[in-house]
Amino acid sequence: MIKMEIIELLNKMIPMLLIFTVSLSSIRITYLFLNKEKIVFYKEILNLVFMIYILILFYIISAQEVFVGPNETYNLVPFKEIFRYQIGSTSFLKNTVGNILLFVPFGLFLSYYLGRAKLYIIFFLTLISSFTIELSQRLVMGRIFDVDDIILNVFGGILGYILFLIFKNISKIIPKIFKKNWFYNLLIILLLTCIGWLLWQFGIFTVFHE
Repeated sequence: MIKMEIIELLNKMIPMLLIFTVSLSSIRITYLFLNKEKIVFYKEILNLVFMIYILILFYIISAQEVFVGPNETYNLVPFKEIFRYQIGSTSFLKNTVGNILLFVPFGLFLSYYLGRAKLYIIFFLTLISSFTIELSQRLVMGRIFDVDDIILNVFGGILGYILFLIFKNISKIIPKIFKKNWFYNLLIILLLTCIGWLLWQFGIFTVFHE
């Protein structure tokens, strides 16, 4: 069920992502050529992926339909909603695991861009972002302000930071010959190819051949 919901969501987003990617890439490439700046492929792809991630994050948060009762405005009791779901249930995977996974890339990208960022910086920035999302959901969209969502989002951001540290330590033992742009470019190409193949296998691109 969750798999089908993800496929349906991504299929709805494909036209928007395609327009965004082509437009942004065209502007960026034009800028680099006009200013005669060196193009580092893997860095440009990472920048693009981060912006696409933010777009997807916004879409998921704003597009999902949530039923809110007349007396439901906020939850300020930590872990109240988290432990309301049975572990392993669909609701648990969507609301608990989903809120964590949604912010893992956020912590990962923040750590990458900030370089030497400490854990408390990632914690603070993720907290601000998640709090802003919850506040806007309440004030603008009329949804519930849930402190548990903030806790889960921050935990996801911290996991992203830990992943960054793992990748960083792995990179230290890689031979110097591979610490070149061509190697990182190759990794990005292979990664994008694998992701594209997986998305095709899961039927994400059915919008193009229906």
